[in-house]
Amino acid sequence: MCGITGIVNRRAKVDKGQLCKMTDTIAHRGPNADGVFVNDFKTCGLGHRRLSILDLSDAANQPMHSKCGKYSLVYNGELYNFKEIRGILKNDGVEFSTSSDTEVILNAFIAWGPECVEKFNGMFAFAIWNDEKEELFIFRDRLGIKPLYYSWDEETLYFSSELKSIAPFVNQKEWNEAAIQHYFRLGYIPAPHTIYKAVNKLEEGAYIQLNKADFLIKKYWKIEDKVKKELISDEKAAKRQYHDLLKSSVEYRLQSDVPFGVFLSGGIDSSTVAAVAQSISDQQISTFSIGFEEASFNESEYAKKVANHLGTKHHEFVLSHKDVQDLIPKIPLWYDEPFADASAFPTFLVSKMASEQVTMVLTGDGGDEQFMGYGMYTWADRLTTLKTIRWVIKTGLSLSPKINNNRASQYFDFKEDEHLPTHIFSVDQGLYSARSLKNHFSFSNDYAPLLLDKTNRRLLVSESQSFHDLKYYLPGDLLTKVDRATMQNSLEARVPLLDHRLVEFSLNLDEKLKRKNGSSKYLLKQVLCEYAPKEIFERPKWGFGIPLNLWLSNELKPLLDQYVNKDVLEKYDFYRVEEILKLKKEYLAGKTYLFNQLWLIVVFNMWAESRV
Repeated sequence: MCGITGIVNRRAKVDKGQLCKMTDTIAHRGPNADGVFVNDFKTCGLGHRRLSILDLSDAANQPMHSKCGKYSLVYNGELYNFKEIRGILKNDGVEFSTSSDTEVILNAFIAWGPECVEKFNGMFAFAIWNDEKEELFIFRDRLGIKPLYYSWDEETLYFSSELKSIAPFVNQKEWNEAAIQHYFRLGYIPAPHTIYKAVNKLEEGAYIQLNKADFLIKKYWKIEDKVKKELISDEKAAKRQYHDLLKSSVEYRLQSDVPFGVFLSGGIDSSTVAAVAQSISDQQISTFSIGFEEASFNESEYAKKVANHLGTKHHEFVLSHKDVQDLIPKIPLWYDEPFADASAFPTFLVSKMASEQVTMVLTGDGGDEQFMGYGMYTWADRLTTLKTIRWVIKTGLSLSPKINNNRASQYFDFKEDEHLPTHIFSVDQGLYSARSLKNHFSFSNDYAPLLLDKTNRRLLVSESQSFHDLKYYLPGDLLTKVDRATMQNSLEARVPLLDHRLVEFSLNLDEKLKRKNGSSKYLLKQVLCEYAPKEIFERPKWGFGIPLNLWLSNELKPLLDQYVNKDVLEKYDFYRVEEILKLKKEYLAGKTYLFNQLWLIVVFNMWAESRV
């Protein structure tokens, strides 16, 4: 896990000072080593910050150059099947001077070209420069676990692991309206957008090819392409195959020359990862969890039960509003653009705690999206069934004196032609639906939802919802959150459930193996039962969030007053100021389910004001 930067100029010479500045800006991503390279013609510069995980020697430092002198590489991530690939290359006569996966990637590209990435199992963003052809390739992993930002103006390309490296060299005054709309509907800004018109995110499963003639972006992997016509419905065979793939995935991700641990919430996903990891490891693994002083939000007791059963060395940290309050001003510094997922705070704090003991952790991210662990998937079925009478139900619920019914009424408030996955996500997360977006904001264009491409079989509505989350929510929000929170603490996070082999397998599971007898994550639970009794982990799902709806009207109310007031709102022409002030009044009067809509504004304005 590291950070990479680069500049390629078609006409002007690369400024090494700019490159060094870009690389120093992301020093937190790699405290163990740094390096920059500018080629003789000064048409390309590459920078790197290293967090050493495999081959801790200086020989594995970057930028790394090929023995022939033609190729140079900078790389962020881990290639888990590097030993197998190295063996294949060795049989073909390739010689290696390090035991690092970095050298394997470099030689694989030399041997096989851009098709090499199809052989890789890992999380990565890497750039390879061919000095002879003056050609650059930049790759991002299939699921978007590792980030890559770039700016291209037909003459100069800037790229980096974080937006903050590129921002000083582009026009920051032109904001991306589509990105702002996505933010208020989703809580994050999805690829390829960023808050700035001049900068993009490289999408997951894609690569850039830049030479003297072309600037091309190509997809080498798409979720939709991996959906097959035939479903896997044999439960015993499916469980055996998934379990074998999971053990292989975890074993790959336990390869490390530094101490490691597991983030453990006590839920199905993280418990399964921890259980498999402990069964494979020849040492007692460390597990880490977060709790809250508010008893209704504290699930650390469940994590402790799982840890005790598995025999891990468990660590926990109990949060108060003060712990979070101290971190809130850092959000603009961590994410460089508006990002409203408040679970970033506990993720940062558990990362900080873990980094004092280990350098690498495994996480349970990806299980909910693959095995329908969210209530959104039940709502997808429900709303499709009740679509024709939705207005009757909406009216009845909205007139109810119960707040929960008022909130539930929002699920039924959508138009006939509305994109249902976006609507369900926005309402489920407490964000702005299509109707509320128009009521509270003024944009020059209508909102364009994120869509899935065609698949080889007709998807169930619940499948469409989960695949939508896999393609957009996971890389845009959850993986971004974990990457920044861990990297701020120089900690590497690995995601066993997002091994592409597991994802491609789960995409084609019969839905009855994901949800059965009213229970989600069915097949994953069957695997976990091989390691722990059901009573330890069978409980209602808890999100890894904070009690923001309670804090925002009490301890954190000064934030609401500071960033949601007439003076601040009138600075930005897309706010309908009176409607937002009305929203704030309704929240403080008791409609607590509106807290996330206000939190979105707090975070956006905090980011915007921090730039002044």
